[in-house]
Amino acid sequence: MAMKASLEKIAPVFGSSFNIRKFTNPETCKIPHWHFHPEYEIVYISNGKGKRHIGNHISHYEDGDLIFLGPNLPHFGFCDQFMEEHTEIVIQMKEDFLGKDFLNSPEMSQVKQLFERSKQGLIFDPTIKQLVGKELLTMPEMDSFDRLLSLLKVLKKLAQTEAYTLLNASGLTLEVQAQDHGRINTIYQHVETNFKQEISLDEMANKVNMTVPAFCRYFKKLTGKTFTHFVNEFRIANACQLLAEGDLPISEICYESGFNNFSHFNKQFKLITGNSPSKHRKELKTFVM
Repeated sequence: MAMKASLEKIAPVFGSSFNIRKFTNPETCKIPHWHFHPEYEIVYISNGKGKRHIGNHISHYEDGDLIFLGPNLPHFGFCDQFMEEHTEIVIQMKEDFLGKDFLNSPEMSQVKQLFERSKQGLIFDPTIKQLVGKELLTMPEMDSFDRLLSLLKVLKKLAQTEAYTLLNASGLTLEVQAQDHGRINTIYQHVETNFKQEISLDEMANKVNMTVPAFCRYFKKLTGKTFTHFVNEFRIANACQLLAEGDLPISEICYESGFNNFSHFNKQFKLITGNSPSKHRKELKTFVM
């Protein structure tokens, strides 16, 4: 039986108004857990590859990541199960962590806008990731006062930069009935496990005890996209990871990602990423060099 999307209860560390955790062990990257929480969340991953699965957004990152999520935006963990050695910093805070009207003060106007943008999910460019990452890495060892000042500096940098991508992941938030959490989790877990195979609408509708027409309407209403498009996005995210990891022939990546038609794979890849697979690989190599 699939696990329902769970509410993660977060308590700030003693003497602090927000929660900060540091992970350095690859074993902390367990099987992803579909969860949500009312806190805003900053996630910094120093290096390595992984998948972003935030609301209805799916993508792949190649060399660490810096993510800012708004409240109640459901997501999986961001690192792969067998990820290389890395450092991960997670900061979680409520909107009123410094007082009910703190964000309404004139000095915090840019940060207030940042918080609003984060409700759709934000990822930051590598230069900002490195800059802010240095600050985040030192925060766990600070005393509570300096840690708070450091967080405000981080929020200022994130609020002032334009080097970010808006994920538009707000199409799926947990302002829905509890039964929807379980259904969506069942759907996502099934696609995660079986995306290399054909997943029929009959099969998926049966998994959540719905007729095919009802399932199609339900999924489109909840995520803003068809189930077929969602599965293709998941497969293309896997293809992007394979393109980045080595020199596997693109024709083989097509089949390893669940497509049985090379022409269809190319069409979907360009539709979802804006590039052809070969151009995507070439740009990745240029970036690494």
